[in-house]
Amino acid sequence: MSGLKDKVAVVTGGSRDIGRAIAIKLAKEGAKVVVNYFNSEDGAMETVEEIKSLGQEAIAVKADVSSLDDIKKLKAKTIETYGEEIHILVNNAGGLFARKTLQELDESFYDLVMNVNFKSTVFVSQAFEPFMNKGASIINLSSQAARDGGGGGSSMYSSSKGAVSTFTRAMAKELGPKGIRVNALCPGLIATKFHDDFTKDEVRAKVAGGTPLRREGNADEIADLVAYLASDDASFVTGNNIDINGGLAFS
Repeated sequence: MSGLKDKVAVVTGGSRDIGRAIAIKLAKEGAKVVVNYFNSEDGAMETVEEIKSLGQEAIAVKADVSSLDDIKKLKAKTIETYGEEIHILVNNAGGLFARKTLQELDESFYDLVMNVNFKSTVFVSQAFEPFMNKGASIINLSSQAARDGGGGGSSMYSSSKGAVSTFTRAMAKELGPKGIRVNALCPGLIATKFHDDFTKDEVRAKVAGGTPLRREGNADEIADLVAYLASDDASFVTGNNIDINGGLAFS
């Protein structure tokens, strides 16, 4: 893999789990990393300290990426610290928040899930795109749920991730002439706090056992694929929603 030396990377939701693994992996490849967080300040600082222990540069920036005002603050701090060229944007922030059936949904829950998962992807991309030039890469985190509708009670989550997948394709077309590549990952069952909180142990065991590889994935495996997509090795890869699910489902 081509290195990312001196590239500037912004990772939303970079304080834990997949986001943290991505931030650390990009740093290992040489990038300077902006670790965005909202609630998990301790996790964000731990991520930054781990990156610094590798001899790399990183800052933590608090911002609610579902808020346009906070996105402006994230952009301003990034530009102030690392200058006016951004090479890598990873739209990772997101969440399921709760499992709700159709009759349990209300407007506030709809807004919460759609804003955190989809609105953030749209408007963080809008904020940073003017500072991205030929060779830059945007990587969005979608989900296997975008393909199959997700598990019970996750209709808003899966729908928001479906929107991310479609937005990815649209932006690949729009930004391609500028030389900016846009891809998304569609992870399956990954061993993270997300599933600790929202997926029963017996369901996890059944799903993992149903994959050809007979296991859950891990955050580092997601991070490795993100690093590839961010690199020049993926220079002709754009507009893809890439499955990473142990073979559980195929495109």
